Amino acid sequence: MNSNYSTIPAYIRYSIFFTGICALGFLLYIGQDIIIPICFALLFAILLDPLVTFFQKIKIPRTLAITFAIIFAFLLITVTIYFISNQLSLFNESLPKFREKFNIVSEQIKSWISSEFNISLQTINSQTDKWSKSIFDKSGAMIGYSVNKVTELIIMWLLIPVYVYLFLYYQSLLLLFIERVSDKGNQKKIGEVMIEGKKMIQSYLLGLLFEAIIMSILNSAGLLILGIEYAVLLGIIGALLNVIPYLGGIVSTALPMLVAIVTKDSLASPLMVLGVYLLIQFIDNNFIVPFVVASRVKINALFSIIVVLIFGSLFGIAGMFLAIPFIAIVKIILDRIELLKPYGLLLGVDTPANSKFINIFEKFRKDKINKTKQ
Repeated sequence: MNSNYSTIPAYIRYSIFFTGICALGFLLYIGQDIIIPICFALLFAILLDPLVTFFQKIKIPRTLAITFAIIFAFLLITVTIYFISNQLSLFNESLPKFREKFNIVSEQIKSWISSEFNISLQTINSQTDKWSKSIFDKSGAMIGYSVNKVTELIIMWLLIPVYVYLFLYYQSLLLLFIERVSDKGNQKKIGEVMIEGKKMIQSYLLGLLFEAIIMSILNSAGLLILGIEYAVLLGIIGALLNVIPYLGGIVSTALPMLVAIVTKDSLASPLMVLGVYLLIQFIDNNFIVPFVVASRVKINALFSIIVVLIFGSLFGIAGMFLAIPFIAIVKIILDRIELLKPYGLLLGVDTPANSKFINIFEKFRKDKINKTKQ
């Protein structure tokens, strides 16, 4: 089969490959309201499987073991949501004061722009009013759309615990199905992909959880030291946003800076917040992520960012979270198929020190330098 496939011209092979990717992306996009909750349920099922196994080892029947594992996860999520809601209620009490200070700071910024760039306040106010109206119009349209979709989305996301239970309950049936539909010659490779993929997802999700806890502590401690209001709330929100690869860190830094601008009189406060968050991001990127998260998912930063942006544009924030596990599983599959190993190499973190093309480019560069000198 491989020999027949290799005789097909390269342009046809690549056309089929990329057409298949586009078709898959289109199907995922139009079915995302169903597929995204199922994907999250599958991730949760894989994460909870060791807990179910533990309960079974202490002589609890599988049905009850699955139920207890789901209840445990539900209680953990509920406690987290309650704590964040409690912090948000404190923020809500100070909202009028926050708005008043925000308006004062906004007027100061307008006055500074007017004096520095010789633009009249009337022009600035007119432009900001247009922007505000545009934002409110778009917000109203989005709210209207959200109200129409909210019931459907709530039903879909409430199905996640049901999906998790069924994935865990019918685990052996699903594995038997995969075994029966697989060629005997490929069963070993498929088994390796499933085992490695399961271990990778479990390690990655646990790594994200530990990272979020560590980042919550570091963020909250840094903001408390600087005397920023709502430090614990901002620290936790920043840690949760940081779970979104690459882009979450930017938003998590912008929020406390905005609060510092509004609640503090000195310009030094937001700059100090920026400095503290840059230090925390440095610690996260160089110590926490490499040892806690990235060591489980061996995908290079270039394609990680590309896939995160693509999934974000197609499926929103949920897609950005699912992007890394998805591409990591794809890499595991590519590494097991001889014809697709170059694609797996492209996604990986290993950078070859030498190759035929590198030698050609290096020789070309040296020849060009020598000709320039002559």
